[in-house]
This record gives sequence, structure tokens and C-alpha cells, in this order.
Amino acid sequence: MNFLAMDFETASSEPWSAVSLGLTIVRDNQIAQNWYSLIKPETSFSYWNTEINGLTADDVLDSPKFPEVWADIKNLYDDYPVVVGHNVRFDNNVLKQTLKYYGLKTPRYLSLDTVSLPRKFQPGMVNHKLDTVVSDLGLFLEHHHNASDDAQASAQILIYEIEHFGEERVKDFVKLV
Repeated sequence: MNFLAMDFETASSEPWSAVSLGLTIVRDNQIAQNWYSLIKPETSFSYWNTEINGLTADDVLDSPKFPEVWADIKNLYDDYPVVVGHNVRFDNNVLKQTLKYYGLKTPRYLSLDTVSLPRKFQPGMVNHKLDTVVSDLGLFLEHHHNASDDAQASAQILIYEIEHFGEERVKDFVKLV
């Protein structure tokens, strides 16, 4: 299966406050490439968000704003029309709202939430948070709430589930965004 794993971190509770984006490209169920960018949002930083992801305004002072980042990656959403993530509704909303904020066209793609897979296939887990799922499946997550590492972890979860339960069963969880 070919897909794009996506993870955003935000500066505040505003859905358009993207401060970092991690993408993992998967070809034929193999991680082919990881991509990461800090993003300079046009909003203030929330104490709570900084506590979660560790990013401050100083960290992104010289980073590009989202339209510049989008120009570099928007074609990936055509090349990999299935986008996955852990709690992907959050990430889909950040993408949609950030694009709307800047007046940019929103791509249409299929989406799969890697939370739904272990809920179905491994229901006995204590919880289905990203770090728990990764640990329980014997996968690797270096820095939770780092967008690059979280995207890669989401990709690993989907690859694991495909290997253990088959691509056809996993495709049942794909939805149009």
C-alpha cells in the first residue's frame, strides 16, 4: 500500500496555528522518506501547547510560514491520496483550517485513522494513545509529540496492521475527507 502519514503540532488551540508538520511517505508498505518542517504561525503560543510539544515562538522565529511549506509538499497529497495519522481528524482539521486561513485550496484525499485499527484488532490494550500502541506492538517512537516521529509511528502502525491482518481488512477503515 502507498500512503502518506501526517502529523501536525500546533502553537495554540486555534486549528490554523500549525507550528510543525511531519510527513512519512510509504511505498509498498515500506517507509521511503520522512519529511519535517517547523512553521511560523501567525498566532501566539499557548503555554499548554508548548508543554505538550516543547515548541516556542523562539524555536520558529526563522521558519517559513505555512504557504511556503505548502508549496513544497502539496503535490504529495495528489501522489499519495491516502493520508493516515493517529487521531487523524485533528491533523485533517489543522490542514483544512490552515489552508482556509491562508486562502489556499484544500486537497481531496482519503484518510485512515491509526487509532481505529488497534481498537478493532487489539481491543485489549490499556488505551489506544500513540505511545501505548507503539509500545504494545513492539514498534519505535523516539519523541512523542514531535511531528516527524509521530508521523513515522503512525506509518509503522499501519504497516504492522497490514502485515498482520491484510491490506483488504485495513482498507475498510479508509474514509473520504
